[in-house]
Amino acid sequence: MHARSRNNSKAVLIAAISGRALAAAARRAGYRVLVADMFCDMDTVALADRTAKIPGDFHRGIDGERLIDTLEELASGDEPLAVVCGSGFERRPEIIDAIAQRFPLAGNRGEAIRRVKSPELFAADCAALGIPHPQVQRQPPPDPENWLAKTAGAAGGTHVQSARGMAADPGRYFQRLVHGDNVSALFIGDGNSARIVGFSRQFVSPRPNAPYRYGGALRLQRFDRRHAAMIGGWLSGLTRRIGLVGLCSADLIRNSDGYQLLEINPRPGATLDIFDSDEAPLIESHLNASKGAPIALPRFKDNMASMIAYTTRPVDQFPAIAWPEWTADRQSAGTRLDAGDPVCTIFARGPNAAATRQKLDKNFRHLKSHWEGVRP
Repeated sequence: MHARSRNNSKAVLIAAISGRALAAAARRAGYRVLVADMFCDMDTVALADRTAKIPGDFHRGIDGERLIDTLEELASGDEPLAVVCGSGFERRPEIIDAIAQRFPLAGNRGEAIRRVKSPELFAADCAALGIPHPQVQRQPPPDPENWLAKTAGAAGGTHVQSARGMAADPGRYFQRLVHGDNVSALFIGDGNSARIVGFSRQFVSPRPNAPYRYGGALRLQRFDRRHAAMIGGWLSGLTRRIGLVGLCSADLIRNSDGYQLLEINPRPGATLDIFDSDEAPLIESHLNASKGAPIALPRFKDNMASMIAYTTRPVDQFPAIAWPEWTADRQSAGTRLDAGDPVCTIFARGPNAAATRQKLDKNFRHLKSHWEGVRP
């Protein structure tokens, strides 16, 4: 366990596969931070009062039986205001229920997570509310070129594959492929209605065995008001029907036929960094929504984007880098990386979407030269 000096503000306990973004958001809101995640990287350790490794591993998931003991040890001497859970629990909602029996929980309970992450139940809820949603089924389709194979409850896009050659599996389902632009809405639910924080355009970072791997997102300063109102109505309907609470995100596809809702992630997600603000910290809104208190939404005057920088070939010994301030989740010097491993998260701001994406790509090329030995 790693520790740092204390101050007198209230503590928030964070549990996630990677807790850095949540830790940064909690610190931005003025809280002390206790983080349990799988990495305890240098960014997270610098942000947190104390850190601990979550039992389990990235591929097999979180060890729920040992997690409560880990959280209790991490919180020893404190009475955390709440536990905020990030990624890693969608396939194990019973762990959320166990956490809620021991600590105050900010965010969705296990029942809501089970419902929203069940392909069949979520599709039924969308149908009942008249929300366009791709067809889903458990059996391999006869026209696999028009379908995707997904793992129920998984995140990050690496589990999404073409349905070609995919057999039926207890954890797998098939979703009809919809072509178009990827759009994500970050919203806050209070169990009765949803308030949209903002919209982002997501992009992939494909590799041969993971064509839909998550690459990053660009926060949009402007979004069509009629479309925003329509999507907001959909999300409020689902929030009432499912009982969604706190920060969540909705993934949609837009094409010439309109929008289709692909899925909802019932937790603070990958776009938290680019939507958070000092004036209206989103962790504060997440905590307030969970206890029925008023929430404040940030206002944006520019565009902001983030992307995950991955290696394209093995790196035997990662070099020491003078990391720019527009990076996070920084890889430690001396680490051996395989092709496709994440190196860091990169950020950029700009006056419009095109300029922001151009700056983001420039920042990536600059950093890549340090570990691949090729000048940009």
